[in-house]
Amino acid sequence: MGGSDGDRATSGLDPEQSQAVLAPRGPVCVLAGAGTGKTRTITRRIAHLVSAGHVQSGQVLAVTFTARAAGEMRTRLRDLGVGGGPGQPPVQARTFHAAALRQLRYFWPRVVGGAPWEVLEGKLRLVGQAAQRAGAPTTRESLRDLASEIEWAKASLVPASDYAAAAGKAARDVPAPVEQVTAVYETYEALKNRAEVLDFDDLLLHTAAALEEHPEVAHEFHERYRCFVVDEFQDVTPAQHRLLRAWLGGRDDLTVVGDANQTIYSFAGASPSYLLEFPRVFPEATVVRLVRDYRSTPQVVSAANTVIGAARGRAAGSRLRLEGQRPPGPDPDFAEHDDEPAEAAAVAAAIRELVDDGVPPAEIAVLYRVNAQSEVYETALGDAGIAYQVRGGERFFQRTEVRTAIAALRTAASRAPEEATGAGMVTLVRAVLGEQGLTDEPPAGAAGQGAARQRWESLRALTELAEELVAAVPDADLAAFLAELQTRAQAQHPPTVQGVTLSSLHAAKGLEWDAVFLVGLTDGTLPIQHADGDDDAIEEERRLFYVGVTRARVHLRLSWALSRNAGGRRSRRRSRFLYGLVPEEHPAARVPTGRDNGGSRGKPACRVCGKPLPDAASAKLGRCSTHPSDIDETLLEALKVWRSAEAKSRSVPAYVVFTDATLIALAEQRPHDPSGLVAIPGIGSSKLERYGDDVLSLVREHAS
Repeated sequence: MGGSDGDRATSGLDPEQSQAVLAPRGPVCVLAGAGTGKTRTITRRIAHLVSAGHVQSGQVLAVTFTARAAGEMRTRLRDLGVGGGPGQPPVQARTFHAAALRQLRYFWPRVVGGAPWEVLEGKLRLVGQAAQRAGAPTTRESLRDLASEIEWAKASLVPASDYAAAAGKAARDVPAPVEQVTAVYETYEALKNRAEVLDFDDLLLHTAAALEEHPEVAHEFHERYRCFVVDEFQDVTPAQHRLLRAWLGGRDDLTVVGDANQTIYSFAGASPSYLLEFPRVFPEATVVRLVRDYRSTPQVVSAANTVIGAARGRAAGSRLRLEGQRPPGPDPDFAEHDDEPAEAAAVAAAIRELVDDGVPPAEIAVLYRVNAQSEVYETALGDAGIAYQVRGGERFFQRTEVRTAIAALRTAASRAPEEATGAGMVTLVRAVLGEQGLTDEPPAGAAGQGAARQRWESLRALTELAEELVAAVPDADLAAFLAELQTRAQAQHPPTVQGVTLSSLHAAKGLEWDAVFLVGLTDGTLPIQHADGDDDAIEEERRLFYVGVTRARVHLRLSWALSRNAGGRRSRRRSRFLYGLVPEEHPAARVPTGRDNGGSRGKPACRVCGKPLPDAASAKLGRCSTHPSDIDETLLEALKVWRSAEAKSRSVPAYVVFTDATLIALAEQRPHDPSGLVAIPGIGSSKLERYGDDVLSLVREHAS
């Protein structure tokens, strides 16, 4: 390795990133926290291995979990000069399933014979037939649940014959009686094989089997691919890991990158164990930890560390504490609202302020736990005249205006002058798209909203893609641009379109924005209701919240509503994940007390009559002084004994633990959960964390 090559490979990288890039061939494990530049690091590593002569570009297979991530990796590798060229095959950067499909089609004539079976676009039709034969529910929602259960089983390498035992061991929340699910699974597999079709799970399983059972196939593959890189390794399923082992064939030229704190697909069979156990499986592995966060301000990083720092049972390899590298920014903002429409209206108003201050709409996102939450935000943004796009909605390259524009570009390519390369090609693209409705400025007024604005944004995004291509390939012509569009369409790698993004937290993984609004943060939504009672499921919900927080670069706003509908009963509680995160002095730090119809906004209310409490003493007790006390004397005495022991162990006066007034309030109100504790003035996040479990335990022991 020449020094100059090493210098080029690590230019602009920090010491840990450089260590990962320059690590010798062999097993490398990069534990990369959110925002620490993992994609930049691994693409630089690939480029270094190729440029230093350790491996040829065509011998590298890099895999990740989304077509968008694979497309971004290919773009970066192209910019680094290893994306393919004359006499140089490109690095293969694909999803697990895309790589398996390509390999299976190539080897099919040898391992099966005949033409390759077609791949199902979706399995609901066959699952519906199987469910009908098994007497299982056949509503669309039930079929989706059954399909998801089959996907979990196949991803976990569980055949239908073993499903019942495996589902019981994993404590699966099965969508139907386990015998019925088994019957649906068995019948679905039989119907699929009879029709000679494959589902996406089969791509992994059959490709692995072809390599495992056919030595000549394995030999040819192993001669072709020598070096492997796996991104998001914490999300690998047993089926994907089996395929990876078959790809390696006993070799160890493998680089994996991941963050166990971002494991959010356990329900689908993913396991962080492969990432966490990598140093044990490969004792000679180079292990690098990336903790310098270049994405987010120190304020956002601090919030993220607080969220994940409260997780229980974290494995040693997941204890990455991020270190913010950006200049300071605004503190995260917290807001409580009476109902969801009020919350959505407040979010839309805050977005309007950000846009007016110069934040591009495409750099703003509203993130929620479930897709059904998007409707109220679509309405609020529409009423505010703010363009938006729903992630997971209509795909960019399937939009009518995009397909029409590409068809016009194809026509123009057939008569394009030879000199239309580089800047000339961009000028030609602008002219063609101008005929399709692209103008220098977006449409104004009422006509500039909705479909008209989306059409303009789509055409402008195509122009920007042409400019990006020329920046990377200065002599690109219109044919090269059309090839780039086709590659992006196949990889589901759309350009950035102006408009606020509405997205579920799961779909937001791997993305980032200047401003992020995390909404609907109530218990029952985040964590989701069906996670209650399952510690592992609750911790996965916490990691999902952590993923949401770490999507923000500068502005982070967290909000929740106490009721779903306007004027509804305010019975919800803010998410338990917010305890310790909302500053004690913040107006949203206190859980409101009293009846829904009592009190004035922002003031503590009497828990008996609901009227606003006039002074600190009555606020502490949570009742007007005219109401009789309902104190539990036995509990009060137990609390005093506990306080005395706690004060002695800490060598502090008793009042530092809790004042007498706080103990009386505890013995009167007898809170049964953390939200009830912090509703008592004087008990903030720090005391909740230090004393909460002890106090709640005492209350439960003395419950009548």
